[in-house]
Amino acid sequence: MLRSLQRFGVVAVLGLAGAACVPHVPGPPAQDPPAPAEVKVTTGDYHSCAVLTDNTVSCWGTNESGQLGDGTSTGSPVPVKVTGLANATAVSGGYRHTCAVLGNATVSCWGYNGYGQLGDGTTTNSSTPVAVSGVTNATAISVGFAHSCALIGDGTVSCWGRNTAGQLGDGTANSSPTPVVVSDITTATAVAVGRYHSCAALEDGTVSCWGQNSVGQLGNGASGTSHTPVAADGITTATGVSADNYQSCALLDDGTAACWGHNSYGQLGNGTTRLARTPVPVSGVTAASGMAAGRYHTCAVADEGTVSCWGNNTSGQLGNGTTTNSSTAVAVPGIANARGVEGGTSHTCAVLDDNSVSCWGYNGGGQLGDGTTTNSTAPVTVIQLT
Repeated sequence: MLRSLQRFGVVAVLGLAGAACVPHVPGPPAQDPPAPAEVKVTTGDYHSCAVLTDNTVSCWGTNESGQLGDGTSTGSPVPVKVTGLANATAVSGGYRHTCAVLGNATVSCWGYNGYGQLGDGTTTNSSTPVAVSGVTNATAISVGFAHSCALIGDGTVSCWGRNTAGQLGDGTANSSPTPVVVSDITTATAVAVGRYHSCAALEDGTVSCWGQNSVGQLGNGASGTSHTPVAADGITTATGVSADNYQSCALLDDGTAACWGHNSYGQLGNGTTRLARTPVPVSGVTAASGMAAGRYHTCAVADEGTVSCWGNNTSGQLGNGTTTNSSTAVAVPGIANARGVEGGTSHTCAVLDDNSVSCWGYNGGGQLGDGTTTNSTAPVTVIQLT
């Protein structure tokens, strides 16, 4: 989730009156120029991608299923261009596939497709983008282990791919290689996909989730799988939602956050390692403007641009220079101007106000983008991001 930054410019419009006293006819009112394009970053399991200022997409990291989208299955520790995308507005990375929303509100996906998670009606992998069937009004995208979901402009949500736990939300357990509409969701403002579950934030500030619920990741206090959306208990002021693996989190309108589900590594951020079947407040997060859940860790970006993380840290994915887990939020040193953060399996990336990207954590596939495959417990800059 990215923090929105407003930038304004002033354009002067000059009218010239001639010597013959020709009346001056005013032109159209001055218009502020469009805000400069902003880089947007996403993290998959072992790869990362970014939408660049020219609306192309670059990816880096592992590529065994074509998830980098460059027409090969060769990994890269530096960014490579996704083939054929020139008008992307958003991107989301999953286990071994990636999807992007395009400027015409369609969606394209690439990478592993064994469960139909590319949405093109097949189960054939693709190392270049393919169009998702029937999605023509998408505003956001989120992808997970083997399914994908798009937020649609009318407030509905469509999902496709694996559905063995009801994570597509259409009331069935039937996987689908083309999008199906999530039942009973008509006012969604955000969507997030975990391993076998999905969640949406709604206009009234509530959050609904569906799919697997083995460790409480649906947040309704129960343990049974649900093939249709159920409300997360006690959430009434959500402005955003995040999910990964077996946990879910909501960003609240007062800048605090609440999480629920799996917590063996402290990824719920409440000072314990006990799972929670209903939302619990994240300790020490009071001015968050965005957040992202990784596999076993979670991070938040604050209004002032700092980043804090909590949970599993065995590969340095909390970014605080250690490999010690933390069940409460710890600051990422050296990050002071972030506007967004994303968490992968064991790495994290932040996009900064100057449109650079910094990543930290596990780097065995080159997913930190610094040209190496060396893990880093502190942020490193993604190179060649042009």
